[in-house]
Amino acid sequence: MLEEIAVNDTGDLIINVGPQHPSTHGVLHLIITLNGETIKNIDPNLGYIHRSIEKMCESLSYRQFIYVTSRMDYLSSHINNHACALTVEKGLQIEVPERAQYIRVIMDELTRLASHQLWWGAAAMDVGALTPFFHAFREREMINEIMEETCGARLTMNYNVPGGVMADIHPDFQRKTKAFLAFFKDKLPEYDELVTGNIIFQNRMKDIGIISKEDAISYGCSGPTARASGVSCDIRKTHPYSIYDKVQFDEVLETTGDSFGRYLVRMQEMRQSIHIIEQLIDNIPEGDFQAKTKAVLKLPKGEFYTRVETARGELGVYIVSEGGLTPYRIKFRSPGFSNLSALNHMAKGQKIGDMVAIMATLDLVIPDIDRRGGLRIEQDLLIEQD
Repeated sequence: MLEEIAVNDTGDLIINVGPQHPSTHGVLHLIITLNGETIKNIDPNLGYIHRSIEKMCESLSYRQFIYVTSRMDYLSSHINNHACALTVEKGLQIEVPERAQYIRVIMDELTRLASHQLWWGAAAMDVGALTPFFHAFREREMINEIMEETCGARLTMNYNVPGGVMADIHPDFQRKTKAFLAFFKDKLPEYDELVTGNIIFQNRMKDIGIISKEDAISYGCSGPTARASGVSCDIRKTHPYSIYDKVQFDEVLETTGDSFGRYLVRMQEMRQSIHIIEQLIDNIPEGDFQAKTKAVLKLPKGEFYTRVETARGELGVYIVSEGGLTPYRIKFRSPGFSNLSALNHMAKGQKIGDMVAIMATLDLVIPDIDRRGGLRIEQDLLIEQD
């Protein structure tokens, strides 16, 4: 166990942030080397919440493993489940009813909104603004109530099943969703007035944690982290799944590559999610909400891969099947690990006080990173990236 503060041979100060620290948003341990207040190196030390989720999934059926992924990026749990269901459906060539596809996409975008709301409140609080956190939770509570009525849960909904969704939407689902959209659209200008236009907030974010387009691609960044550097990588646009090819929305891009750019991308993404839901909510087709499937599912022998756009970026689900009742191998490509790998690059040369702002705009969910069987190998790769 490292000491809380140490000095190396060159006189640089070494400090520990985490694993119990509010600004790491989970049990993440950062070993930071400082020259005065200037960051020279950040070494992420992972594994504090490691549960070997990939290995767990390999002992579960093709129906069961879907719900374990709710415990990875728990703020995008519905989207995680959607990705797993799509992979199983690809392997079994299941045609999902159109009604179920509409419901899935609406739920995906509500999940994205709820995640971004929590991020907005937490990011503002990280740099010293407490009030926005309460505003964010006020609006997020409305989404949680909508989810609870239809799914029976507020955070890890477990609503997707191979072939569709577990149950039809609640009779009040459409009315309450439209009421929320109308309410939240009026609140977004309030968000901008409170935080976006605040000169103190801008000074904490602008020109902090810059990563170029080329470096973002090199590190494998995705989601708002990459799009703030001008990388076009929204899976909903580049590789449309479900019914995303039937809705109109813009891929939000910025070119500054700094913390404020990442902030602006997420703020605009909330408006785009509202626009997507508005196109679908009154046009949900009648019909079945779930395709007829066998009680016991067996994927044919082969390899299957699907990727989706979560609130944090690209999630990939890779399944190797030997034709049995359980997967032979499962691999998840999560956005959090790749985005965290760029932290050292972003933070070098910045002040220690700026690290909190950089971390806030990466929007890390640590269980999404600490999930694999080969953790030691991945950690070594992360250290060697820079």
